[in-house]
Amino acid sequence: MELTHIYIYPIKSLAGISLQHSELDQFGLKHDRRWMLVDEDGLFVTQRRNATLCRFCVNQEKDGFRITHKDNRDFDVFIPMQADIKGHIKVKVWDDECEAEIVDPKISAAFSEQLQQTVHLVKMPDNGFRQVDTNYANQGTNTAFSDGFPLLIIGQESLNHLNSKLDEQLTMKRFRPNLVFSGGTPHQEDSFKEFKIGESSFKGVKPCSRCVITTINPETAQKGTEPLKTLSTYRIQDGKVMFGMNVLHLAGKQIMVNDELLMGNDSIDR
Repeated sequence: MELTHIYIYPIKSLAGISLQHSELDQFGLKHDRRWMLVDEDGLFVTQRRNATLCRFCVNQEKDGFRITHKDNRDFDVFIPMQADIKGHIKVKVWDDECEAEIVDPKISAAFSEQLQQTVHLVKMPDNGFRQVDTNYANQGTNTAFSDGFPLLIIGQESLNHLNSKLDEQLTMKRFRPNLVFSGGTPHQEDSFKEFKIGESSFKGVKPCSRCVITTINPETAQKGTEPLKTLSTYRIQDGKVMFGMNVLHLAGKQIMVNDELLMGNDSIDR
């Protein structure tokens, strides 16, 4: 099996970026979900509350990220990777509360106007900390603004198996993974424990429970019933629909597309 795609989502719940290689840091993939939109109460804003977030396009440039909008040619915002910090704010992601840096208010104003609601763009500080659920990770294990775990891996065969049951084929964009691999069998990632991609080490810790975001067409922002309707017929665990595996980064500094994926005991089928 080998790594076929790497995705990062610099701003939580906005479109992702496909990479050929990525560095790894204390949060997971470099730049992944380091920025986030929050409301006036500091609560995270995602496609669950506003499906049109998927209409924002994100492109990486030399010194930052350029954000445009599919429905508004005038929306053009550049977010420097090392922007001046305008203060700090307490923000909430699910049950977690952590400190974030306030990004340029002019950028927040542009997002607010487009979304027609007041939002603030914030960034996880370079020295920031948000504890991963200690039921699955050691004390001191960090993540940025992901839903709960630094990384998500899905096998292409898992999507192929799902698509064999659907009338309309879905792309992997519906599931917002960080890592996609080829080979193996459908849902083989369910059994992943310690594994390597190239020279970097990872650990699968918990199947990923899926929400209504998967029912939003990332190209149109229209909601439907799939894939949750079909997945619920064969992927229910503890009352939740599972698809993909949550992953922790253990060691290593980079990964590349076409890197080989091996279990810790090198026993994985190739």
